[in-house]
Amino acid sequence: MQTLVIYDIVDDRLRTKISETCKDYGLQRIQYSAFFGYLNRNRREELQQRLKRLLGRKEGNIQIYPLCDKDMALRVEIQYKPPPVRE
Repeated sequence: MQTLVIYDIVDDRLRTKISETCKDYGLQRIQYSAFFGYLNRNRREELQQRLKRLLGRKEGNIQIYPLCDKDMALRVEIQYKPPPVRE
């Protein structure tokens, strides 16, 4: 199932560990503090436990969303890329 992980972590070192952990599970960075990718239930639960241990009692918030195909079909991406600067 597709999985979205978003987080708000104050500590730079911990934030880096969180992002590296998401990469370890094959998730792709889609924004600075957001990762996305396929994880089966076991891998998602394993990631959840690992992130929970990393956060411990430190300040922060991590959210993990399993997304079904129906949810993914409703996905909308809004993006703007400015034109290249001419010299």
